[in-house]
Amino acid sequence: MNASDNALDLAAKRLERALHLLEQRLAARLKQAGAAADGLFDQDRANLASALDQARARERELEEAGADASAALGRAIVEIRAALNGQAPAKEQP
Repeated sequence: MNASDNALDLAAKRLERALHLLEQRLAARLKQAGAAADGLFDQDRANLASALDQARARERELEEAGADASAALGRAIVEIRAALNGQAPAKEQP
């Protein structure tokens, strides 16, 4: 072995160590990125669940309002028919 072979071997070993260190750091970064992504998915899932709960509550409110409007419309129809027929509308019992 001469001096140039020895220098080449040292450079190859340094390159191998640098590559090994780079692979370790890359693996650590990927692990961190994966953990952060899981946290974001959990947060999105929680936000979507909250939005769904709010939408369902609003749906119930709208269904109740629709039922109330339908009942009021029914009463109005009865009153209009009675007025057109010259009759007094029957009063509903509460």
